[in-house]
Amino acid sequence: MKPLVLLVDDEVPFVETMTKRLEKRDLNVNTAFSGKEALEVLSKNRNTDVVILDVKMPGMDGIETLGEIKKAYPLTEVIMLTGHGTIESAIEGMKKGAYDYLMKPCDIDQLMRKVEEATQKKRNHEEKIREAKVREALTTHGLE
Repeated sequence: MKPLVLLVDDEVPFVETMTKRLEKRDLNVNTAFSGKEALEVLSKNRNTDVVILDVKMPGMDGIETLGEIKKAYPLTEVIMLTGHGTIESAIEGMKKGAYDYLMKPCDIDQLMRKVEEATQKKRNHEEKIREAKVREALTTHGLE
């Protein structure tokens, strides 16, 4: 199953170009242009695997958005992107649960590797949760 990605950045030309590049590489891509919009898109697409999230945005910035995403959708992986990278924001993002952190402009092949790794991590977690629920149900009904 193709990864479902949410690309979040306030720069419209960047989002349009990156969406085309990601879709050519066989990803399903949703877009948002603010942190608030990202949360709205996620609420309608709960099966999103990876969020590619810009750090510097007006209003709700990427770090704040990351915190809200991890609170509401803890298994969804987030890759932080920034053109204004600082070590402090990278550390802050990793502390709040970001999968990884890349500088803009990032190499598309490197981003694709990160998306694939993050998708696999999320899907592995989901599988472990399903297996635990099955074991619990079997135990509850005396079938294990």
